[in-house]
Amino acid sequence: MYLDPTDESVRQLFGRAIAGPLTMVNLLRFRAEADYSGFPELAPPAPITGQEAYDRYIVHSLPFLTATGGSVEFFGAGGPFLVGPPDERWDAVLLVRQASVAAFLAFATDAAYLAGVGHRTAALEDSRLLPVVGRPLPA
Repeated sequence: MYLDPTDESVRQLFGRAIAGPLTMVNLLRFRAEADYSGFPELAPPAPITGQEAYDRYIVHSLPFLTATGGSVEFFGAGGPFLVGPPDERWDAVLLVRQASVAAFLAFATDAAYLAGVGHRTAALEDSRLLPVVGRPLPA
């Protein structure tokens, strides 16, 4: 299970010395039922699905994302792979464009943003986050 970056993965991101915008590719696997045990203050009065908890995370996060120059470029439902392991599933894909690594860090460390990140943790069974940088197509 992967939900949060490690110190090493953050060092590697900064070590890439990315200048300019980047896109964060999120692969998301939702829990059947959201687990708010670590965040009882955010728990809804009745159980909800992981997808519903993640929707709450998105609603909470969007103002902080846009305030730091970021945007959601794509959010869509997953399904079976066309090419890939048949037993691996990702329920959703989210592409988030960040203005820079510094802007991403400002977003990810904002105390008010972090106050609602428990919705994400409650929602996810597993995830992947891959920072990618655009490049021109070969001629």
